[in-house]
Amino acid sequence: MSGINKVILVGHLGKDPEVRHLDGGVTVASFPLATSETYNKDGKRVEQTEWHNIVLWRGLAEVASKYLQKGKLVYIEGKLRTRSFEDKEKVKKYVTEVVAENFTMLGRKSDFEQPAHQAPTGHTTPQHAKHDDDFTLPPGENMADDLPF
Repeated sequence: MSGINKVILVGHLGKDPEVRHLDGGVTVASFPLATSETYNKDGKRVEQTEWHNIVLWRGLAEVASKYLQKGKLVYIEGKLRTRSFEDKEKVKKYVTEVVAENFTMLGRKSDFEQPAHQAPTGHTTPQHAKHDDDFTLPPGENMADDLPF
């Protein structure tokens, strides 16, 4: 039996996506994502925040760089990847990242709209982006219509 590597996160961006363009025109974007949970400990409310390293590739990275900003709430689906590298002192380091396969921007639509002077006419603001470059909703479509309740 093969394994399953699936991550689902809902959290806030810790900073604006950092975008790099690699050889061959491949775009990669990365940013930290904060997820928080609260619980009671000895009658006191405690909030615990976990930080996740998010990486997006190609078209998904382009959409993220255009519409995601620090503090925005986002739903991300992806998989865990651990990679190693050597730091400046030649010490081997490991980092675990969530490689996003798609994401959905949460919050009010106005939170993600660009000012009128930046948005091209007839442009649909994406609310959901997938790894397969299916970024925009057809005019008149609403993500809320897909909810099963």
